[in-house]
Amino acid sequence: MRETRYEELKRAEKGALLSIIAYLLISFVKLLIGKIAGSEALWADGLNNATDIIASVAVLIGLRLAQKPADEEHKYGHWKAENVASLITSLIMLAVGLQVLYSSVWSLIQGETESPDVLAAIIGVVSAILMYGVYTFNRRLAAQVKSSALLAAAKDNRSDAWTSIGTAIAIFAASFGWGWLDSLTAIVVAVLILKTAIDIFKESAFSLSDGFDQTLVNEYEQVVADFPEVKSVKSIRGRMYGANVFLDIVITMDKYLTVEKSHAVADAIEALLSDRFNVYDTDIHIEPD
Repeated sequence: MRETRYEELKRAEKGALLSIIAYLLISFVKLLIGKIAGSEALWADGLNNATDIIASVAVLIGLRLAQKPADEEHKYGHWKAENVASLITSLIMLAVGLQVLYSSVWSLIQGETESPDVLAAIIGVVSAILMYGVYTFNRRLAAQVKSSALLAAAKDNRSDAWTSIGTAIAIFAASFGWGWLDSLTAIVVAVLILKTAIDIFKESAFSLSDGFDQTLVNEYEQVVADFPEVKSVKSIRGRMYGANVFLDIVITMDKYLTVEKSHAVADAIEALLSDRFNVYDTDIHIEPD
């Protein structure tokens, strides 16, 4: 299973590289056209995309670090590098969102509401189509390889697609004389960036702090309790290392069962949890009853 997981992480790198290339392209075009066309919203969107390059690089580094085998200082491996990469991505997005929000509100207060060139809107539409394509690719790949870091990158891609569409709509409206709408849309862009950043931060922080889905614990408990040799399930504790599930289970069995028989039941439980739920590692402690 370890080698399979390493291969999945290697595949996930393709999504991170695709994001980097896409962001390099669209951020350059948006910043250039945003400045030339005088669009506050397109400039804000381009700034967001430029910092997304750093976030995507962080994801790529996280995926590569997660492939390092266990060593003396990391007995469980380096799987959590994925979660750290997701956390870094959220912090970068949070900083960008706050910066864009500040500059956009200030523009409205100061009355800096020039009507941008319609070319800015066309760039926004093309960018939205491109980023939604990148999002679709990364979302599917993240599901296939079970990568939390790539999923965070995909959510960032989707957020960028939405904000680009909103930007384009506002610029079209602003070209008819509603110049203030361009700056207002930049504020909406900032809010969407902040929401996505907070969602990713919560998910990565939950995993890094050893939070675990109680619904999954209940499913595991039911499967283990169905073994006829198991008298009771005293406790199940789960942890996530990247996308890998590690379980600690305490069960009771008949005290007259042989060590060989108890060990065989424990092996069967581990195999079933691995096959049915893709649990990476299970540590079972047996107590006599």
